[in-house]
Amino acid sequence: MRPVIAIVGRPNVGKSTLFNRLSDTKKTIVIDQPGATRDRNYGDGYWNGRDFVVIDTGGFEPVTPDEMLLQMKRQTKLAIEEADAIIFLMDGRDGLTPSDTDISNLLRKTEKPVFYGVNKIDNMKQEEKIYEFYRLGVEKIYALSSQHGIGVADMMDDVVASLPEAVVSEQKEEERIKIAVIGKPNVGKSSLINKILGYERTIVTPIPGTTRDTVDTAFELKDRKYMLIDTAGLRKKSKISLKLEQYSMVEVIKVLDRCDIALILIDAENGVTDQDTKIAGLAHERGVATIIVINKWDLIEKNNNTIGAYVKHVRNNLKYLEFAPILSISALSGQRVLKIFDLVDTVYTQYTKRVATSELNVKIAEIVERMPPSRYRNRANSILYGTQASVKPPTFIFFVKEPKAIHFSYKRYLLNRIREEFEFVHTPIRIVFRKKGNTG
Repeated sequence: MRPVIAIVGRPNVGKSTLFNRLSDTKKTIVIDQPGATRDRNYGDGYWNGRDFVVIDTGGFEPVTPDEMLLQMKRQTKLAIEEADAIIFLMDGRDGLTPSDTDISNLLRKTEKPVFYGVNKIDNMKQEEKIYEFYRLGVEKIYALSSQHGIGVADMMDDVVASLPEAVVSEQKEEERIKIAVIGKPNVGKSSLINKILGYERTIVTPIPGTTRDTVDTAFELKDRKYMLIDTAGLRKKSKISLKLEQYSMVEVIKVLDRCDIALILIDAENGVTDQDTKIAGLAHERGVATIIVINKWDLIEKNNNTIGAYVKHVRNNLKYLEFAPILSISALSGQRVLKIFDLVDTVYTQYTKRVATSELNVKIAEIVERMPPSRYRNRANSILYGTQASVKPPTFIFFVKEPKAIHFSYKRYLLNRIREEFEFVHTPIRIVFRKKGNTG
């Protein structure tokens, strides 16, 4: 399980630039304006053989009447709570400010490792600017240029060395379908988990998970073995988290990293919200099989068109999960809860399915013949052959003369044909194009 690194500091000190460098992504807005990042952003990072999650927080002004800055302060506190290590970034051009001192005083209260970086030190002549920051009373301060990468390696070597190792269960984990229930607050996750575990079953065993704050429950239902992944951390949140009334995306990431199938709960009364789309987007990005579960269906007034209209609403808002089956339930009454497992079994079969290389290439030849890829530099750019590289999700590699010439629309065409031909109807699948002769 990947540890978490949070980047905190005042607005406009370069947190998003450092985040982009550590997470190798450009999705975060970087502009020269305080408060450009008002919410937390999450990325996947890698350093010295360690994978981690990095959080880019909104700017932190400890004392302000501005509601936006107060919200950023709450977001930063939550990021500190979620993190295993914290990078406190300051601005060498501005010098040590009262806000920096206030943030430092807050960070002294945590037992987690904190690394103090002074940013915008773009050359050796500017290094003397860091000396006044030692007034904070810390032993080591890193001179950094997030934009140019100066000093980042030295700091990250120390940050990664401080990260905790994953706590692995001593009990050998059986082959079970790992299911996670995710969704925004008050959508009925606990009710559904309790209802699932309340059904008659042959085994219920709490097993420590691969992180310090998870407890998994192994059970059997209708002779099938399952593992329900539950995070104890969701039930032990501090007052900070409770005040936010916002789902911790770090908890979602932790669960998604470990599960095979995610049950994404949608509140039938509220419909698909922005938080739902963020959570579903994380599942999609990580290639996790998903089932969309519309909870509290018993509270909805219905007619003959209700379910059809609701499914259309879900599909329109979660277009990237068009393959995910949709089921309406009532976790409280138990209505259709057991039907979840019929879908779980179907989805898991497709999620773990393998196609023989010979069979794949016969079908691909037929598919390509019906519609070949666009020509590249006035020459054919045909798919030469393909193979299934992995499962969970099913991933296919196709070798072509020029991968970059394959248009996204043709990739979608190929993906849809593979779904139809090999019955990958309810699972995410991935397609990778590689240049002929490049088998690495």
